[in-house]
Amino acid sequence: MSRNTQTVETYLDGFRKNDHAQILSCLTDDIEWTVFGAFHLKGKEAYDAAIEGPGFVPPPHLEVLRMVEQGDTVMAELVGSVRRDTGEEMRMSMAEVFVMRDGKIAERRAWVIELKENDHR
Repeated sequence: MSRNTQTVETYLDGFRKNDHAQILSCLTDDIEWTVFGAFHLKGKEAYDAAIEGPGFVPPPHLEVLRMVEQGDTVMAELVGSVRRDTGEEMRMSMAEVFVMRDGKIAERRAWVIELKENDHR
């Protein structure tokens, strides 16, 4: 497993445990995070504040379906679920692009689709 892929695996494991220190250790100081259609932020402090996301109860369940790497980019397809603070479960499908620099995540771009009852997976 490459250094970049290992960093992404460590990062995702941190989300599964809601371990802010582990997540932040995988990021560059000037990290940029975009969830298309939802938000864009810059910097570790802003990232740390957004890890849980308003209305959600951590940690999420995340399953990597596939991960590929080319150059300084790691891409992952995931499915998962997370509890809302209302008690409901949100199921989701995600595509993630991680742009790496010196073995750390410098940019994360995410597309998140909420799955409905009859959606696959």
